[in-house]
Amino acid sequence: MTNMTFAVPEELLSIMKKHKEIKWSEVARQALREKAEELKLMDQIVSKSKLTDKEAIEIGRKINASLAKRNGLK
Repeated sequence: MTNMTFAVPEELLSIMKKHKEIKWSEVARQALREKAEELKLMDQIVSKSKLTDKEAIEIGRKINASLAKRNGLK
């Protein structure tokens, strides 16, 4: 298994120090695994798509605008 080192904000570190009973390396491993699985699924979906990058960006912008309007942000 490969080791990974990363920085965490002081506020997060203080919370983690209060809960030494938690195996933080396992929490991080699970979060990384979940994100990697999401990306793997996304790659599978995208590989079958016939949309161009430009079309996908335009659809994303329309969705964002609609959600913003629905939530009173625009």
